[in-house]
Amino acid sequence: MSTQWALVTGASDGIGVEFCRELAGRGYNLILVARREAKLHDVAEAMTTAHGVQTRVVPCDLAAPQAAEGLHQQVRALGVEVDILVNNAGLLFNGFFDEIELRKQQDLLAVNVVALTSLTHLFTNDMLARGSGRILNVASTAAWIGLPQQDVYSASKAYVLSFTLALADELAHKNRGVTATALNPSFTATKMLSNPEQGPTLSVPSMLVLKPEDVARAGIEACLRGKAIVTPGLSNRLTMGMVQLAPKKWATALLGRAYRRGQAS
Repeated sequence: MSTQWALVTGASDGIGVEFCRELAGRGYNLILVARREAKLHDVAEAMTTAHGVQTRVVPCDLAAPQAAEGLHQQVRALGVEVDILVNNAGLLFNGFFDEIELRKQQDLLAVNVVALTSLTHLFTNDMLARGSGRILNVASTAAWIGLPQQDVYSASKAYVLSFTLALADELAHKNRGVTATALNPSFTATKMLSNPEQGPTLSVPSMLVLKPEDVARAGIEACLRGKAIVTPGLSNRLTMGMVQLAPKKWATALLGRAYRRGQAS
C-alpha cells in the first residue's frame, strides 16, 4: 500500500475531481478539501473503489479567516505527510466590477490569493524540512492579461503565476528536493462556463474549450517532472504567445469586447 499522499483543494468537482483521479491512478492516497462534505465523500469513495487508495475528507471554506492555518493543523492531526499539494480551489465572477458585490470580490481574493499563498507557505516549509515535495498551483491563461468582466479573477491569477514562477526559482536555488509548478488552463468544460452564482454565462466556441481530464493530466505530469510552468493545449500556447506580443491596452480592449459578446449571446 502506498505511503505517499496528495492534498487537493477544490476536490469536489470539475478539474479538482480529475486531479484526484489522476493522482489516485498513480497510486497516491488523497486528502480531499472543499466546502461540501457530502460531495467530498462521494469523490473519496469513487477513488477508493476505482484505485484502492486511502482517502481523508477535510471540509473547509478557504474564504474564511485563517482557513489555511486550520487546514494545515487538521492535516497534521491526521498523522500523514503531504507529498503533493494541489492548490486548485478558486472563485470566479463574471460581470462589471462595480456591479459585483464587494463581499464576493473579497472572498475571491481570500481563496485565490490568500489561502493559496498560506497553504503553499505552510506545506513548503514541511517539504523543505523533509527534503522532498511538489507544489502545483492552478493559475490560468487569464494571468497573462487583464480581462474586463473578470477584473479581479484575472488579477488574482496573475498573482498566482508570478508568485509560483518566483517560488520555483527560489526552490531550484535551494536544491532541497521541492518544486513548484504553475498550471495555466484556459476555458475548461466545468461549471466555470455555466454557473448562475458566477454571473452571466459565457459562450465559448467548443474548439477553445479544454477537457478537465486533459488539464489535470498535463498539470500532474508537469508537477511530477518539476517543471515551473505548463499551459495545456497548443492553441492556448500560440494564443498566449500572440497576446504577449500585442500592447496590453489593445489586447485588453479586444478581449473585453469578446467577453461582452460572449456573455450576451
